[in-house]
Amino acid sequence: MTELRLPEINRLLLAGRLTRDPDRRYGADGTAFTRFDIAFHRRYRTRAGQVGESTGFVSVNTFQRLAEVCGEHLKKGSPVLVEGRLQMREWRTPQGESRSRLEVQADSVHFLERRPDAPQETESVTGAPTPARVPKGRTRK
Repeated sequence: MTELRLPEINRLLLAGRLTRDPDRRYGADGTAFTRFDIAFHRRYRTRAGQVGESTGFVSVNTFQRLAEVCGEHLKKGSPVLVEGRLQMREWRTPQGESRSRLEVQADSVHFLERRPDAPQETESVTGAPTPARVPKGRTRK
């Protein structure tokens, strides 16, 4: 029997709201890193015909210019659409226990809520390797 070769696809689209303000930090080399958590909601119909609901939570990581823009413009409750990929992070605790966590590595973040001084369109920011789009009305540094 021949070996089944699966396509290597790891793409994600997820909409939700931030559960707290983003945590923006900088690495030793000056690279910006921002992590934020979003809550996503799903409605479905149960076998009995009733409407069921479930809520999930996921951590989102951004780097470089995308991290800076997300850290500046997002806050707790901000609605976003995240495009990216799933990534497994593994580490050891100080007690020597092995831990792992599934996170989202964002390639772009679409801001779904309009700022009071922004035009009618939704804004989005794309991460590296392509140059980041700067929200309208802002200048690049």
